[in-house]
Amino acid sequence: MGDIFSNIAEMTGFSTMGWETILMWLIAFVLLYLGIKKQYEPLLLVPIGFGVLLANLPGAGLGIVDTSLVHNADGSYMSLLDIADKHGIMNFLYFALIKTGILPPIIFMGVGVLTDFGPMLRNLKLSLFGGAAQLGIFSVLIGAVLMGFTLPEAASLGIIGGADGPTAIYTTIKLAPHLLGPIAIAAYSYMALVPVIIPGVAKLLMTEKEFKIHMKKMDKQYPPKHEIKHMKTVKIIFPIVLGVIVSVLVPSSAPLLGMLLFGNLVKEIGSSTGRLADAASGPIMNTATIFLGLTVGATMTSEVFLSVQTLGIIVGGLLAFCVSVAGGILAVKGYNLFSAKKINPLVGATGLSAVPMASRVANEMALKYDKSNHILQYCMASNVSGVIGSAVAAGVLISFLG
Repeated sequence: MGDIFSNIAEMTGFSTMGWETILMWLIAFVLLYLGIKKQYEPLLLVPIGFGVLLANLPGAGLGIVDTSLVHNADGSYMSLLDIADKHGIMNFLYFALIKTGILPPIIFMGVGVLTDFGPMLRNLKLSLFGGAAQLGIFSVLIGAVLMGFTLPEAASLGIIGGADGPTAIYTTIKLAPHLLGPIAIAAYSYMALVPVIIPGVAKLLMTEKEFKIHMKKMDKQYPPKHEIKHMKTVKIIFPIVLGVIVSVLVPSSAPLLGMLLFGNLVKEIGSSTGRLADAASGPIMNTATIFLGLTVGATMTSEVFLSVQTLGIIVGGLLAFCVSVAGGILAVKGYNLFSAKKINPLVGATGLSAVPMASRVANEMALKYDKSNHILQYCMASNVSGVIGSAVAAGVLISFLG
C-alpha cells in the first residue's frame, strides 16, 4: 500500500515543487493581472504570463530547454519532429518560429498596416527627435558592458530602450538568445508602463511653461514654408524609397524595417490591396502574437529567471527606457534654445516606438495644463519615426556584433 501512495505522489507535480516554482507562479499571476485587470498590453502580457505559468508547471515539460539539448551526437540540430517528440510542443514552436527569427518581422508587417506616416511626413523636423530618443539604447549598452555583460548581451539589453517588443526580441535572438525570456518580459512590461514612465520623467525635466507650449498656436505664428501636395502619392512612394535606402545602408535592418514598410505600403495603396492589409493586421498578426507570447513566456523557467543577470536586465531595461524618454525631451529643450518657434518637449518624449500609446499619454499630459493644447498629431511624427529609428539601431547592432 505504501508503494502505491509513493507512486501516486511521484506521479503528481508535488514531488518536484519548490519555492522557485511558487515564485515563478506569482510572477506569472502578476503578468496576467496586469494584462487582464489593468489592461496593460493584454494582447502580449496575457500569452506571455500564461507561457511563464506553463513553463513552471512541475513535471509538465513545457519550459524551453537549453539549445545544447536539441543537438544530435554529431553536433547538428535535431529535426523539428525530433524536437517535438523529445521536448514537446512549446519547444517545437520555439525552435521553429522564434529561434529562426520568423515571428518578429511578421508582427512588424502588421504594425506597418496600423502605422500612418502622414504626421511624420507633414512634420519632418519633428521626426528627428525620434532619433534622439534612441539615446537610451547606446548609453545603457555602455553601462551594461561595465557591469560585466558581454557586448552582444549588452546590446540586447540596451535595445529595450527603443520600447519596441518585436525589435527587442529579434535583436536578442540574433545576439543573445539565452537572455530572450527576461529581455522580452522587461521590454513588454515597460511598454505597458508607458503611462507611468513618460509622466514621471517629463515632470522631472520639464517646467510648467514648457508643458503649456501650444503647438497649433506656434504653427499659426510661424506657419510652415512648404506643404506636401498629393499626400496620397507621397505616402505610397515613401515606404518604397525608405526601404531601399535604409536596406542599402544597413542591410541587417531589412527583415524588420522591410516588413514594416511592406505592411504600410499595402495599406496606403487602398482597396486593391485591402485584403492583404486586412490579413496582415488581422489573422496573421494575431496568430503570430499568440505564438510569440506563449513561447517567449515559456523561456522563463526558474533557472533562467532567478539569477543576478536577470535582475541586471530588469534594472538596466528600466534605465534604458527612462534615458530614451529623457533624451527626446532634452533634444527638444536644446532645440528651443536656438529657435523662435518653440516645440513642446513632450513631443520628444514620444520618440519611443510605443505607438500610439506614448503619443496618447503625452497628449493627455498637455491637455491637463491647457485644455486646448492638442499635440497628438505632432507627437505621432516623433513616435512613428521612433519605430524606424529603433529598427535601424537594431540593424546597426546586429551588423557589428552578430
